[in-house]
Amino acid sequence: MKARYDLAVVGAGIVGLACALAAARRGSSVVVIDRDAQANGASVRNFGFVTVTGQPRGGIWARARRSREVWDEIAGEAGIEVLQRGLWLPVRRPEAVAVLEAFLRTEMGEECRLLSPQAARARAPEATGPETAAVLWSPHERRVDSRTAIPRLAAWLTARFGVEVLRQTAVHEVAPPRIATARGAIEAEAAVVCPGDDLVSLYPGLLADAGLVRCKLQMMRLAPPGFALPSPVMSDLGLVRYGGYAALPEAAALRERLQAEQGEALAHGVHLIAVQDGDGALVVGDSHHDAPTPDPFASEAVDRLILDEWRAATGRDAPPVLQRWTGTYARGPQDSLIAAPHERVRLALVTAGNGASTAFAFGEEVIADLFEETP
Repeated sequence: MKARYDLAVVGAGIVGLACALAAARRGSSVVVIDRDAQANGASVRNFGFVTVTGQPRGGIWARARRSREVWDEIAGEAGIEVLQRGLWLPVRRPEAVAVLEAFLRTEMGEECRLLSPQAARARAPEATGPETAAVLWSPHERRVDSRTAIPRLAAWLTARFGVEVLRQTAVHEVAPPRIATARGAIEAEAAVVCPGDDLVSLYPGLLADAGLVRCKLQMMRLAPPGFALPSPVMSDLGLVRYGGYAALPEAAALRERLQAEQGEALAHGVHLIAVQDGDGALVVGDSHHDAPTPDPFASEAVDRLILDEWRAATGRDAPPVLQRWTGTYARGPQDSLIAAPHERVRLALVTAGNGASTAFAFGEEVIADLFEETP
């Protein structure tokens, strides 16, 4: 350990590592402190899906594009394999087609294409169901295996920039130049606190005032289906959940029809994302339930709703379930939070469940704000 650092980052999830990268690229000496022995939170319990298409229009969409660029810049050097590219979004309802057509008329639809059912089946019959009315194809997305990508990112930051990662270490107080930890004090000129969904250990008042809750999601890993997906797959339900589509006026009619036909799925925050691992297995989800302390139990009924949507989107029964798990992340009324509890401290959270998609750009904004630079 160095005697003193330019920056201490509390939290080694994707947001914390993104802040460490942004600071290291500007030449700062950085230590990252995390309470767990290895990545264990929302950053590794998700899809590893770097989503651009469908992110809320404006700043969040710009963050996603910039973050995708950073993933492209570092993935090869860090030994992170990009397993899939693009987005395959088959929809079944004319109201959903209208949303996609409206989306393509915006700047967000650049380079995307709307495929007819015939063209979609010719290109990817395994991911085009019998009820498919159209498919949105986007080239913008990337997909990594978050379970390996996050540890490799941390190791690369150490090897490339000398970032020190201190694990199994709880942080009790952040008061630069002193960071009080369970292993003693660490000296740092500034600090960024990235608590993930821990809303009570540091700055609980600020986090409570921001209106944050914890959101639980249900995930599954399915056996290889015997074919390759053309890219990560979504469906009609995603068009009323992702802001880039849902904010369009045309989404109102789709939402009304979904409420009538799939009201239970909407009530449980279910929408479909299906991605494929290097061994062919599928990672499929998810659902959304908010609570101050979400219970750890997964509902079989909710899992069935997710698998029903897979079947409806692709026309195929789901393969056997190999693993089930729940994850939690901090969710709030805004997409992110940057607060300054001290002039040399920033409290930083992505609060929309899109950390993999936006964290690198967000981290650049946090570090620029902390060091009064232009991001």
